[in-house]
Amino acid sequence: MTQVRELMTPDPEHLSADDTLVTAAQRMRDADVGSLPICDADGRVTGIVTDRDIVVKCIAEGGDPSSATVDSIASEMVYTVGPDDQIENALSVMEDHQVRRLPIVENGKLVGMLAQADVARTMSEPRVGEVVEEISR
Repeated sequence: MTQVRELMTPDPEHLSADDTLVTAAQRMRDADVGSLPICDADGRVTGIVTDRDIVVKCIAEGGDPSSATVDSIASEMVYTVGPDDQIENALSVMEDHQVRRLPIVENGKLVGMLAQADVARTMSEPRVGEVVEEISR
């Protein structure tokens, strides 16, 4: 069986809670990703912010992304799996919680990210279709 570490992006970019939304958007652009985890000084995931969060929770509300911090809009409920978990376990977490991106943690610290796109590039078409359908409900 395939382990998460075989599909994840290792050592992903991440944010600190006090980074501004402009900084978050720039890092997403530079890394060509749609979300970034937020980590504390010890590398533990404390939240996650998406490009959609920035638009919907700040800009659409008339907020100032140059002064608003990521912790002010971040999703605090973060689902994670370990790098040695089976990929089917990770897919179940993604499907059950309808998340497209999953931080991968080891010993409590961020070590990777698994995105729906990683799954799409490597898994069979029928399984990818199932995952996308469940996540998109």
